[in-house]
Amino acid sequence: MMKKKPWLTILSLVICLIHILPFYILVTTSLKAFDDVSSKWMMPGYFYIDNFRDAWREAHLGDAFRSNFIVTFISVILIVVIGSIAAYPLARRQTTWNKLMYAVFVSALIVPPLTILVPLYKFMVDIGGMNQYWGIIMLFITFNLPMTIFLYTGFISTIPRDLDEAAMIDGAGRFQLFFTVILPLLKPVTATVIILSGVAVWNDYQFSIFFLQKPDMRTITVALSTFFGQYTSNVGWVAAGSFMGAIPMTIVYLFLQRYFVSGLASGAIKG
Repeated sequence: MMKKKPWLTILSLVICLIHILPFYILVTTSLKAFDDVSSKWMMPGYFYIDNFRDAWREAHLGDAFRSNFIVTFISVILIVVIGSIAAYPLARRQTTWNKLMYAVFVSALIVPPLTILVPLYKFMVDIGGMNQYWGIIMLFITFNLPMTIFLYTGFISTIPRDLDEAAMIDGAGRFQLFFTVILPLLKPVTATVIILSGVAVWNDYQFSIFFLQKPDMRTITVALSTFFGQYTSNVGWVAAGSFMGAIPMTIVYLFLQRYFVSGLASGAIKG
């Protein structure tokens, strides 16, 4: 039996601590009153929940949660469907054209969205996509598809081609083959795509602040940013709102985490 190296255990504990500390500070800050000036490292000796109530009311988090759910749910569903369908021919038919298209998709990963924000803003104005859910959903799909196609292509490449041939011998068409044979085998990588794209869309600020400017259409991140002003800020409200905003994606991750690592690793094998 291979002995565990002590330094690996210590390194793992340090990494875990680094990830836990921000969450700990978030909890302590959300439970402190506005006039509490004690250290952020100290848990308060009282239970103060007014921050959660005030953050929900003042930031109109009910509307913000609605916007987040609408945008995230529709975006993730379309990202999964479009990305998986696009990746299938790229993985199965290694033609020159498909290789070129795959290279284009992968190269798009290195393009920072903010570098094209000005022409993107003008384009959204021209097509009437400002303050429209469909407009920002289209953006999220566009910027999440490259990683999605990269993961799906790598994962589908690991699936034996014999399954395709057997299904086609039985009379299945390409779409029937994909949806009845291939898609059910993509659960691990689909869980990975849902987590990665879902978290990215749910926590987005850079697009939401520009393209959803109506108060009743603000997302959670934009709504909470209103608590920071030039002369004042209420960190307790922001911490409480952030804590509530993190709960949905945490629940999704807990349900899908057993597929996450295997899907991420398998999707990158031949990508």
